[in-house]
Amino acid sequence: MHLRTHTDEKPFVCEVCTKAFSLKSSLDRHLRTHTKEKPFACDVCAKRFSEKSDLKKHFRRHTKEKPFACDACGKAFSVKSNLMMHLRTHMKEKPFTCELCNKAFIRKSDFERHSRIHTKEKRFACDVCTKRFSEKSDLKRHLLTHTKEKPFSCDVCTKAFSQKSYLKSHLVTHMNEKPYACDICNKTFSWLKCLKSHLRAHTEKEPIGLQQHLESTFTDSYEEATESMPHLL
Repeated sequence: MHLRTHTDEKPFVCEVCTKAFSLKSSLDRHLRTHTKEKPFACDVCAKRFSEKSDLKKHFRRHTKEKPFACDACGKAFSVKSNLMMHLRTHMKEKPFTCELCNKAFIRKSDFERHSRIHTKEKRFACDVCTKRFSEKSDLKRHLLTHTKEKPFSCDVCTKAFSQKSYLKSHLVTHMNEKPYACDICNKTFSWLKCLKSHLRAHTEKEPIGLQQHLESTFTDSYEEATESMPHLL
């Protein structure tokens, strides 16, 4: 078997796509991409995987094991590939560069996400209404509108929300905080939308400066609000 690595012999051929392999175990592993078979199950949460190595990596989420540590800063990771990506932050290495705008990225996934801004590609489709999204996370949020699922619950009053951002806004009502302040009259609000509505009363005669004012106000007030809710970030 070892000699095949030198001879480049690949006697094991996939009958579905004709891809060839030097080892039968590699062919067996490949075949699961066609059959969608997932023989490896997690004993804790029953999630299934097609590869034993994927199950092993997943299991570390339950054990909190992080065997791969950075020699530079000591930060540890459960997956070796995450450590390798982290090391680039120390080396300032950004190997993935956009050919259209020259923006560079440490992670390939971030580069691919950025590329969809240029291509307008929306590869994630909703099975219910066929609406399409460029990001998988956006599709997951959208699906909650169909399932009516509300996974984010308030610890104070048990009210539930479909989006984490909605829960954050709701929590402000319990803390009696009003983090969004008007720079013109100092009136404060619990929600950004209320501040925006209020600002229009001041800026009806100056519509050009409204957007800049909103942007600066949102940035400052949002940072203050999120600092008081670190457990949600």
